[in-house]
Amino acid sequence: MRKILAFILKIQKQSAARKLRRRGLSPEEAASENIISGKSWDDFCNLLKDAGGSILGFDSPMDSLTRSEGFRYLSRLTRAGLENFVEGGNTGAPVLRRLVHETVKMGNDNPDFYYQSAVIDGRRRYRIIGNLGTTPFLIFSTQEGDYSDSAGASMPIAGQLSTDEMLIGENGRIEIILSNEREGENWLRTTPDTKMLMVRELFGDRDRERTSVLRVEALDKSTDSEVLESRHLEDGLNRAGQLVAGASLMFARWSREFAGTTNQLPRFNQERSDAAGGDPLMAYYHSYWSLKPDRALVVEVTPPECATWNFVLSNHWLESLDYRYSQIHVNKHTSYYRSDGSVRILICHENPELPNWLHPQGHDFGGMCFRWNRADSYPQPTIREIDIKQLSIFRDEELQSPAKKLEYIPSIPKGRRNG
Repeated sequence: MRKILAFILKIQKQSAARKLRRRGLSPEEAASENIISGKSWDDFCNLLKDAGGSILGFDSPMDSLTRSEGFRYLSRLTRAGLENFVEGGNTGAPVLRRLVHETVKMGNDNPDFYYQSAVIDGRRRYRIIGNLGTTPFLIFSTQEGDYSDSAGASMPIAGQLSTDEMLIGENGRIEIILSNEREGENWLRTTPDTKMLMVRELFGDRDRERTSVLRVEALDKSTDSEVLESRHLEDGLNRAGQLVAGASLMFARWSREFAGTTNQLPRFNQERSDAAGGDPLMAYYHSYWSLKPDRALVVEVTPPECATWNFVLSNHWLESLDYRYSQIHVNKHTSYYRSDGSVRILICHENPELPNWLHPQGHDFGGMCFRWNRADSYPQPTIREIDIKQLSIFRDEELQSPAKKLEYIPSIPKGRRNG
């Protein structure tokens, strides 16, 4: 289905270009005509209407909660698309925005990442400047394409740079150059096809860490008008609509696929993850969970040496559950450990008053994801279902608290040089 939509979008663009040539209109003239007539708005609204098929199709559950969350999901994607491509679509004056956050989620998003992104033009040069916070590390990446292209089918990474590779100045001061050719001490590669800058900032403990303060600026003199132009608005509306249609389509397909491995944690294909814009140094175990009121799920694994790991619960639409109000995920810094270094994570509807309990928040099923980040090995997490009464056998087990295990103190990342 995703390939079919990508093909349809390509044909539509080619057809539109042929019509313009026949009428003797430039793209700018055509955009102006479409804005004046209202066609651009109609096209945007039609994309939103078509996106409803991702909620109603793909054998999706028909209960009220799932459908309600599904249409809320589309409204969230709409908000994100308009913010990113209409308000933030000027590549001559890019702005880092939080495309994914507490109330906009997609693709089994990671609650431990503070996501920021900016729309850029790979034919231009940019600079990121700012001061790092006290989170463990940041990952800067540039992507060819975005969810508005080909239904999210292909968003390969053009370049990637993390703080452990960077030269970092006093008080965490950083400067990064984005360009096609190598430039400066901290260089982030772009290509002429690059359309997005993505920043992932890793939290160890959200309650104790502060985020970085960053901004991005174009180094080439902008020829863009300061007055809103029809072609920019039409392009922004179209890309916003394609984000809603493309992302919802791709992740509805993923959810249906993951349901085929319910209560299992198979490793996700790395090439497929990379193509969808995932971190190439992250191992993902995407799947689906289902749980009755009198049952519990037990996830167990011995973590390897790694930058971090985490496990998160999502709803059917692969939106992480609301981590603002209860514990729906656990990570390297917040987990309790057994004496042998292994981890046991518990999922059940009622609080068993045991460590590492994740709250399904009234959901009986949904997506889930285990992640290893920059690990030296990839142990397979196991998951089993037990009667909730059997949880009592874990009550007398002595566990190491997160503070005792890690003695974690937030600080500015060191990089290759600090000061």
